[in-house]
Amino acid sequence: MTKPNGAKSPSSMGPKVLFYSILLTFQYGAQPLISKRCIGKEVIVTSSVLTCEIVKVVCALILMARDGSLKGLSKEWTLMGSLTASGLPAAIYALQNSLLQISYRNLDSLTFSILNQTKIFFTALFTFIILRQKQSVQQIGALCLLIMAAVLLSVGEGSNKASSLCQWASQVKKHSSYLMTVEMSIVGSLCLLASTLKSPDGEAIKRYGFFHGWTALTLVPVISNALGGILVGLVTSHAGGVRKGFVIVSALLVTALLQFAFEGKPPSSYCLVALPLVMSSISLYQKYPYLDKKKKKV
Repeated sequence: MTKPNGAKSPSSMGPKVLFYSILLTFQYGAQPLISKRCIGKEVIVTSSVLTCEIVKVVCALILMARDGSLKGLSKEWTLMGSLTASGLPAAIYALQNSLLQISYRNLDSLTFSILNQTKIFFTALFTFIILRQKQSVQQIGALCLLIMAAVLLSVGEGSNKASSLCQWASQVKKHSSYLMTVEMSIVGSLCLLASTLKSPDGEAIKRYGFFHGWTALTLVPVISNALGGILVGLVTSHAGGVRKGFVIVSALLVTALLQFAFEGKPPSSYCLVALPLVMSSISLYQKYPYLDKKKKKV
């Protein structure tokens, strides 16, 4: 069954998309807990981020080879086009990924997962500024709920421009999600390597070595995070943003359950209030997109 705009309804999604969605739900939900338990505090942040980017590139290239898009890449790809489409978002994501690793270590899993969804607000803001995409009344209300949840968590626990830039690159520059992954991972890695010349992480790598503090378990969250990035592209391309929204809501519940099961730590009262606010916000935002009345009449 299809909706009037041609998009498939969730009920019509095939078993493959359902499988991707379930995998992404558990990856989203478990990632904060896995990172916190498997990456020791002595591990250098830049080393884990760079390794994750390498895994992303390998996975994306394998998938591109599988769907046949890798063959025609040499004819279509240009350095200038790559830098134009992926340069700025790659630099922002490199910084964001480093900050995420620090957050994993210093916040409990559920608080991190809830706060991480406030990126929707900044994505909406910058998509309007960069792509001139408007928000519906329901979406504006959903963003207000999200802000309330963020304030609650900020009080209780004492920017995401890159997403809209990636959307601009994929829509305006017509870059595939796999190619964007490869370009952003390579450019982002170069930015991180450049930063090590003057950063504390760079000094730590020179002094202790790139893999200081690593164990076999450290690879688990690194690989999981890389595969999660690939799964996001697969779910979005096959099922659209609505299914991804349901995945995020489900992942918040998975995070809450895993935190209680493995850490024996029940959610704080602030989290219990913020969780339904964030879930409602994401659901409303994905369910009621802005509809251009002029285009609808035409």
